[in-house]
Order: sequence, then structure tokens, then C-alpha cells
Amino acid sequence: MRSYLPFAALLLAWCLAPAFAAPVPPVAQAVPDTLAQRLVACASCHARVDERGNSVNDSFFPRIGGKPAGYLFNQLINFRDGRRQYPLMTYLVEHLPEPYLREIAAHFAAQPPTVLPPATTEQDAAAGAARGRQLALQGDAARGIPACVACHGARLTGVQPAIPGLLGLPRDYVNAQFGAWRNGARRAHAPDCMAQITARMSLEDVAAVAGWLAAQPLPADARALAAPGRALPLACGSAAEAR
Repeated sequence: MRSYLPFAALLLAWCLAPAFAAPVPPVAQAVPDTLAQRLVACASCHARVDERGNSVNDSFFPRIGGKPAGYLFNQLINFRDGRRQYPLMTYLVEHLPEPYLREIAAHFAAQPPTVLPPATTEQDAAAGAARGRQLALQGDAARGIPACVACHGARLTGVQPAIPGLLGLPRDYVNAQFGAWRNGARRAHAPDCMAQITARMSLEDVAAVAGWLAAQPLPADARALAAPGRALPLACGSAAEAR
């Protein structure tokens, strides 16, 4: 009877060979040492899109592309110095020198603004769209609340060098920032105009204006205005200069 043992032994050796073969060292991938490459990680929160190009992480993380460089720099400094409270951001910037923080701010300011679709929900309607529109476009003089457009620009897309746009932000993010100002968890350079304004607004006002802003489409030109069209209604430390 013919023996198949030699053939079986060869087959077993062939099958097991890859398991005992010397590992092939991975090919080193050259990573460019550029500012853009170093800041790729920022996109995990501030500019993520899924495989279909839809934006994600939109509840509490704002898009920062196209924001005025002075505003972005101020926020990095605020996180570093404790005027804004978010441990991860503080950890990332607390040991970075100010010239490098300015480079980071300029990098994101040079990017085109992210265009997100307006977000309308039943909650927005319940909050009072008319009241939100009034606060955004006209303010409430009786309560000393200036219109959002008085500081953030006629298109609500921000004003150079240090006032951010308000459109394209998640409603929950805007609500959270008002809450942070109200509770003292977010502060800015004195005089802190947003803290003053927030103190004059009711919770219903906050919900109304956050819902109305989230429901507005971005204009075709979503860049920040080059300069305010008029004097600001309140002294505002963050807007005084790009610092």
C-alpha cells in the first residue's frame, strides 16, 4: 500500500510556513513635519465628516475653519489661562508658546468656513422663533440686550479681527456657551460683554435665540466682515484687539 506520509508532511510544512516565517518589517511612512500635519488631530472634534461627506460631532464641537484669527487666538489663550473650562483643550495648549498659538489660529482662519445645513426642530418652534429673531436682529432695548448683529456682523458671520460668526453653530453648542457664561465657567478678557448680556437674558431668551440661529442658512459669502459697520453697543475686551 502506497504511503502518503511524505506528502502529508510536506503539506503540513507548507501550511505552517507563514506562521513561523520571519516577520516582514513594516515600511516606514514618511510624515511631513508641517503645521497642517500637526493639526490633523484637531479635525477629530472640529471638522469631522463621515464617508458621505456629512458633518459629524455637531452637538457640542464648533467648526473653527474661517473664524477670525484674533478670535481663535483669544480662545486658545482663554483655555490656557482658565477663562474657558475644557480639560482636553487646556491640556493641549497649556505648554505651547503664544507665537505658536498664533500660527494655529492663523492656520484655521485661512480655511474656508464649513457650510452646514440649517437645523430646525420642534424644539426650536416651541422656544419661540419670533423672539429669537427679535433678539438676533433687533435686541431688547428695555432689558439692555443688544442685537446679535450689532456685534457679530450684519450677516452674523463675524467681524475681523476677533468677533466670531454665529451661523452654522449647533443649537446645543450655543445653549451650552450661554450656560457657561451664566455659571462663570466661560469668561473672556474684561470687560466681558457676553457675560453682561447673558445675565440680562432669561432661559427662554437663550433657547429662542439659539434655536433661531441654528435654523438660519449660511449666506453665500460666509466670511467674517472686514470691519464693523458701527461702534459696538458695549465695551468688549475680547474685541478691543486681536491681542
